[in-house]
Amino acid sequence: MVIQTELEYSIYDTEGNTSSKSTISLKIATVKSSYLVHRAMVKQQAEQRQGTASTKTRSEVRGGGKKPWKQKGSGKARAGSNRSPLWKGGGVTFGPKTRSYRKKMNRKEWRLALRTLLHNKYNKTLVVESIDSYFSVPSTRAMAELLKRWSIDLNQKTLIISESQNKNIFLSLRNIPQVKMLNAANLNILDLLGAEHIVITKEAISIIQEVFNE
Repeated sequence: MVIQTELEYSIYDTEGNTSSKSTISLKIATVKSSYLVHRAMVKQQAEQRQGTASTKTRSEVRGGGKKPWKQKGSGKARAGSNRSPLWKGGGVTFGPKTRSYRKKMNRKEWRLALRTLLHNKYNKTLVVESIDSYFSVPSTRAMAELLKRWSIDLNQKTLIISESQNKNIFLSLRNIPQVKMLNAANLNILDLLGAEHIVITKEAISIIQEVFNE
């Protein structure tokens, strides 16, 4: 079941002061449909697997064409090939084969899961003014000071969601281990789930509402 909800955010400037307020309207899943978030998480984790593990069966192992010894009279057990899974150097029984771990999930379900998770992370979300102009050149120190002004602990996982992939911002936070940057159009379940703090620019909020709110 899907319901409509509105979230009101205070927007902070680069000095850490409240500059204005913004409201975002989202369609989210109710408690009965919250399993969608789990499904989306399992889907993303599964699709990170390469699926390249592969073993050879007895028919694929080199050799084994000749019968090791005659069928009767030797006193030994019957053997038709020295590449049997029972033999050293033989094939593998029920071993892994190359496969795809992709899981099917409708696009509307995926987006509903994202919106529901954003709603659930409301208390850990901070909306800020665009910081593109603040970083005319890369500066890790400036990024660390900015996050501290927003009362964000640098030792906790922080996700910054911006309206675009700004190279200077990316270079500024690259050396802060617990901070990661994402483009608003590339939102995903695992990064949202793992974040203890979420920083979203005002413009990114508009993109999220436009792109994901169907």
